[in-house]
Amino acid sequence: MSSVFIIADNIISPLGDTTAANFAGVKLGNSGIRQVNDGKLAAEPFFASAFTPQIANDEAMYTPFEQLCIRSIKNALAHCGVSLADRETIFILSTAKGNIALLETKALNEEVRSQVALQHTAKTIAGYFKAANTPLVVSNACISGVLAIMVAKRLLQSGKYKHAVVTGADMLSRFVISGFQSLHATSKAPCKPFDKLRDGISLGEGGATVVLTMEESFAGDRKVLVHEGATSNDANHISGPSRTGDELAFAVRIALADSNVHANDLAFISAHGTATVYNDEMESKAFETSGLSQVPLHSLKGNYGHTLGAAGVIESVLTIQSLKEGVILPSVNYNENGVSGHVNVNKNLSQTSKRHALKTASGFGGCNAAIIYSVI
Repeated sequence: MSSVFIIADNIISPLGDTTAANFAGVKLGNSGIRQVNDGKLAAEPFFASAFTPQIANDEAMYTPFEQLCIRSIKNALAHCGVSLADRETIFILSTAKGNIALLETKALNEEVRSQVALQHTAKTIAGYFKAANTPLVVSNACISGVLAIMVAKRLLQSGKYKHAVVTGADMLSRFVISGFQSLHATSKAPCKPFDKLRDGISLGEGGATVVLTMEESFAGDRKVLVHEGATSNDANHISGPSRTGDELAFAVRIALADSNVHANDLAFISAHGTATVYNDEMESKAFETSGLSQVPLHSLKGNYGHTLGAAGVIESVLTIQSLKEGVILPSVNYNENGVSGHVNVNKNLSQTSKRHALKTASGFGGCNAAIIYSVI
């Protein structure tokens, strides 16, 4: 199969409006998580990675969610020669809830119903860029970002398009916060992935974009290769993950084998690492079953919180930047191992000369995804 490259990217989060700003902050161990006291979002204060203040209302005709996506796309496209107005470029939106906050701020009518529909939201964002093609939406819980990149890669390799723009975004809303609180899944402090004292997630908001191409001439001297990926499903519970990790391990083994990458080749694993009791336990078992116990691992949820449909894209961008610079990012708020599967959690910024990394994601409904990135 022909190679697919990532040629441009962007992250907008509470840590900054560019990939460079975000990467610099994460290398220092910075976190956007803080105590939020906003009665419009929750009756009691909670910990989350939230924009302060909210992102600027540059385009009054667009919702805050749409503005976030537009700003991220504009930044990424400014760093490459790809245009959404080109018939050979496809736009893919990854999100869990999109414009769901409109249901909390506007009276329910047909216009609002239309705006909340994810396909309508994607078309609105695409329309800003005069996109030549009807956009796609990938909304599969928390694996949406990783899955959207996999879908983009396969569309390019099918020959239908030459370029793809993938944007992942989600924002905080009362709907999302109350949903996780009702499951008793949120932490009373900044989240602690894989730690003995972890007690739940911290939510977050943010947006990120990656631009993929089949055209090697666009890729520059230090090429970022999107290797193979795989998905699986636990078929275990509507919200609780597998208790064995076998299903995530299945996806990991396929991604590694199809990419011809071995455990000893991996610089690190960028884990999903939500800091819930069951997710981190499941992931630890999956990595041990896959023979990856010695590979350095981190979770970025301590920096960004759980950004839902944006998480897989944000964390993929930081994985790529880490490979380019030859570093392994620290896992914030990790002190003492709290999972039964052996994992090698990276506590401090460290160096690596290896060129491959594994990114994983898992989500409600038992979905799992794994993908390999390389710098060549």
